[in-house]
Amino acid sequence: MIQVDNLSKYFGHVGAVKDLSFSVNKGEVVGFLGPNGAGKTTTMRILTGFLPATEGKAQVAGLDLSKYPLEARRLIGYLPEGIQGVPLYHEMTVTQYLSFVAEAKGVKKEKRKATVDSALESCGLVGVRNRISGKLSKGFRQRVGLAQALVGDPEVLILDEPTIGLDPEQIIEIRELIRKMAGQRTVILSTHILPEVSMTCQRVLIINEGRLVAMGTPEELMSQTKEANKLNLTVEGPPEEVRQCLNGVPGVVRLSLQGEQGNQTTFLVETDTQLDKRRELAAAVVNNGWGLLELKQVSANLEEIFVKLVKHEGGE
Repeated sequence: MIQVDNLSKYFGHVGAVKDLSFSVNKGEVVGFLGPNGAGKTTTMRILTGFLPATEGKAQVAGLDLSKYPLEARRLIGYLPEGIQGVPLYHEMTVTQYLSFVAEAKGVKKEKRKATVDSALESCGLVGVRNRISGKLSKGFRQRVGLAQALVGDPEVLILDEPTIGLDPEQIIEIRELIRKMAGQRTVILSTHILPEVSMTCQRVLIINEGRLVAMGTPEELMSQTKEANKLNLTVEGPPEEVRQCLNGVPGVVRLSLQGEQGNQTTFLVETDTQLDKRRELAAAVVNNGWGLLELKQVSANLEEIFVKLVKHEGGE
């Protein structure tokens, strides 16, 4: 549904996006991640036709944005991130604004009310439909911005920080809405809230300094960046003797104290990635007559993966 090939964007001599290539399948929800200044917003503006590319090609549903910008835009709903919040006409009511958007998008007159009502319902705005947009809270203005992206029932949604400014309950509602879109719409979601990506996205793209540094499911990214197996191990026994014993197990590369309570000690044990040392660790504890209270695998989270990939690509 979305195809990007060797895309570059330069502002003078400064490269915001450099030789970027990726694809997004129809009905897929993809997280688009990167540190500030990585080129995320520039890429999204190119994909929505707001900026031309310097080099390369971007296509939506087979339409080249440089050749058929209007036709491609009709397939896209876009929620931009504004410095002062979502850009709205603050003097309009919510319904007036969404009706204006429907007209601007070319929705036929007889279908405008239905598409506006659907967007209001989806984004939880029915109760404020007659309120002036400029008088709404930041959270409700963010919802109005998402609603305008949904107007016209676009096949593709490009959302830049869709949950910024929302309270926890509203964030959960918007996450659920985005999850429901999987299979129905193609979604690219940019966010700084990394757990949000794990909860809503099927795949992740990470860019840094304008270049793609990683792509895949969170599980695939974890396997790419894995340096050691990590285990939480809690033992009932003399702490120093337990430490010496565990350090002596072949394949253990690092042992970190996580906590002590009486005669119970919790360690983070890191072992060689090629070896499963759970049996040996359990045997070492039990054979010494100590109590094995916990032994479980620790998975890397998306924040750790993100930081590791960005630091590695940045040469730090």
